[in-house]
This record gives sequence, C-alpha cells and structure tokens, in this order.
Amino acid sequence: MKDMGMGVESELKKLIMAVVTTLASLSYCHHIAANTPKGLPRLLALLPAITLLSIIPFKLHTIYLGPPLVLLLSWLTNFNLLAFAFDHGPLSSPPARHVFILKACSPFKIKQPIHSKVPLTLILEAACKASLWLVLSFVSHHYKQCFHKHVWSLLFGFQIWVGVEVIFTMAAIPAQLVFRVDLEPQFKSPLFASSLQDFWGHRWNLRVSETLRLVVYDPIRSISIRTIGARWGSLPAVFVTFVTSGLMHELVYYNILRENPTWEITWFFVLQGILVDMEIILKKKVELRLHRAISGPLALANLTLTSVCLALAPLLRNRVDERIIHEFYVFLDLFSIFRMD
Repeated sequence: MKDMGMGVESELKKLIMAVVTTLASLSYCHHIAANTPKGLPRLLALLPAITLLSIIPFKLHTIYLGPPLVLLLSWLTNFNLLAFAFDHGPLSSPPARHVFILKACSPFKIKQPIHSKVPLTLILEAACKASLWLVLSFVSHHYKQCFHKHVWSLLFGFQIWVGVEVIFTMAAIPAQLVFRVDLEPQFKSPLFASSLQDFWGHRWNLRVSETLRLVVYDPIRSISIRTIGARWGSLPAVFVTFVTSGLMHELVYYNILRENPTWEITWFFVLQGILVDMEIILKKKVELRLHRAISGPLALANLTLTSVCLALAPLLRNRVDERIIHEFYVFLDLFSIFRMD
C-alpha cells in the first residue's frame, strides 16, 4: 500500500513540474514569439516550446494523467502554436497572458466573459457524469465475466466516453472560476448525429475538430481547390485530416500502452475518412440524402462496429480496463493514507 502511494505521489510531483513547465513555455510564447514576425521566423522561435510540450506528457505513466496531457499539450497546444506561427487561430493578435495560456492549452472554446459564479447546472452535470462513470467502473470490476465479450467491449467504450466527458466537465468548473469566462461544450449530443459528417464535424470533441480544421483541413483544402476544383476539393482535405487524427491518437495510445504501435487506431480513422468522403460523394454526385431516422442509426452502427474491432481492441487486449480500476483504487488508497496521517 505504501509503495503504491509513493508511486502516485511521484506522479503528482511530475504533474506539478509539467504544469510549471507548461506555464513557463507558454509565457515564453506570449512574450517573445509574439514579437517575432509571423511565418518561418516565428515558427523557429516556437520550436523549443513545441518540442518541450511534446515530451512533457510522456514523463507521466498513470492513465489518469498521461493521456489527457498528450491531448492537451502534444496535440491541442502544439497545433494552436503551429497556427499561431502563421498568425492564424485563437492565438493570433495575442490577448492578455492568462487568456493566451487558456486559449492555447484549454480543451474548451471561450464564448464570452462572464461575471457570475459557475452555474450550478455545470456542477450538477459533472456530479451526474462522475456517478455514471463510477457505476460503470463498479460493473466492470465485479461483473465483467457476466457479459459477452462484444457487449463488454461496448460497455468499455461507453465507460471511456463518459470518463472523457467527466474530465472535460470537471475541468470547465475551475476554468470558469479562475478565468471568469463562458465556455462552449466539448460534445454536442453525439448520439443524435444524423451522419458521419455530422458526428465528426459538429458533435464529437468539438475543440479537437476545430483545431484539426484550422491546421490540417483548411490548408489542404485550399491546395486541393487549386488542383482539382472547388467541387471535390474537400475530399483530400477530409482524408488527410482523419489520417492526422489517427496519428495523434497513436501518441495517446502509446502513452497508455508504452509498446510499439499496432496502428489499429490509425486504421480506424483512415476508415472513417474514407467513409466520410463516400458520404460527400454520394450527396454531391448521386444527391442521395437518407432521412436522419435512417442515416443516424447507420452512422452510429458503423462507429460501434469499427470502434470494437479497431479502436478499442488494443486497449482491451492489454487489459486497460483492469488498469483503470486498479489505478483508481490506488488514488483512493493514497487519499486514505493522507486522511489517516
């Protein structure tokens, strides 16, 4: 018990160092790189910070700290800095330092300043999602053997989704308290998506979608339009965007598994890119538009099947579901030790 507590304490110390290093790196970006001409000079000035932010998350090994930091620092923050190098995105015309840092690494989009306390509905939402995650975790720990493996895979995927939502919702509370800003939701009822385009573009992980659109989709589409015309210029851009997302997810998976990649998660996103392009072609060429009562369930069925076969397979094969529960109890034990002390 004591050894486990010491391991978690070490992770928390690394987290503190990661936060301090991130704040210092982004302060450098705000004060120095912002005064450098846009383009290659600014990009070169930002490279030390981008390199450092890419490395920081891999110092942490717990599943509750490492993967979220890969998403926030190695992915979102670095993509925002790449856009900033060419004076695009939320960091162009740099605001005050604290707003610059929030916009750079926050998984949220700022709507407008607010002057009231955090809405009770947000706290209630966080509590409900956390309770649901605890129920799913309890079921996974005690009744896993009662489910067929495919049913269990679906439950595990749902547990991951709820867990991600819990992290985002709980992170929004201190962000609103400290920075006094109103934040847009990260997810927009993804289960009600009318198509794959609607799911990935307008409902799922909106901040990541916006960043990918800014750094990957828009530049590729601009090049494609000059090459193959405006009608089909979005097709290469969509595909390259999904490939990029797959490669970034490989970083998240590597942080979790710490073994050579199997590329299953990349193939998942490659397949999604192909299917979204097929949707676009069918809508433009054949003008085939199914009623959302049909297209919505078809899209969700595709996502369910491909997630079980590709996205979730390496996690379950490496017993990440058991690791999630084990590390959760380790954290609880650590807090129990603190209370006893």
